[in-house]
Amino acid sequence: MRREPQSEIETSYDRVAEHYATEFFGELERKPFDCELLSEFAESVRGLGQICEVGCGPGQIARYLQDRGVNMCGLDLSPEMIKFARQLNPDISFARGDMLALELPRASLAGIVCFYAIIHLKREDAPRALMEMHRVLKPGGKLLLSFHRGVGELHREEWYDMPVSIDVTLFEPEEMAGYLEGAGFEVERIAEREPYEFEYPTHRVYAYARKPAQS
Repeated sequence: MRREPQSEIETSYDRVAEHYATEFFGELERKPFDCELLSEFAESVRGLGQICEVGCGPGQIARYLQDRGVNMCGLDLSPEMIKFARQLNPDISFARGDMLALELPRASLAGIVCFYAIIHLKREDAPRALMEMHRVLKPGGKLLLSFHRGVGELHREEWYDMPVSIDVTLFEPEEMAGYLEGAGFEVERIAEREPYEFEYPTHRVYAYARKPAQS
């Protein structure tokens, strides 16, 4: 496993964690499309078992789902993000975790939600992360994955007036669908929206996938 890119992401998000949590913890109030999709996801997984947010940041997605009756936990590469997630969501379990090597038993989760976390992997590592998610999901388990649409990569060197080194990989919907199917998922639906006026100007894509019941 190449550690350098992941280490840069960890260090960068540790550095901006407090500012990020302040800005983004309440972001869903301004994103009705996302709220609708997450509410649908909550309906589909409620009562089925543990659902994990992979790449949870300060836990705003986990909070939204937990408040709708979903049994949530969260993982993030950044220890500082985990610290704020625990402070903001004391009723949810959070731990440090790497989506390329999830420290979870096989077939232990009923669902995974992963919002804008896979974008921080190198393109060639995305299939591996999806295979890890497939491994830890129970047969029939559900995945809701979001990413930025596009071709190529973006790079950020400054955030909140602090130096960072953050790569963002853009994916086309068909490309991600292929990765999901290659990892063993059935792709059930792909939704897309334009950016809100306060967001970075890329289209957002949401993929609903399912681990086959006979896996």
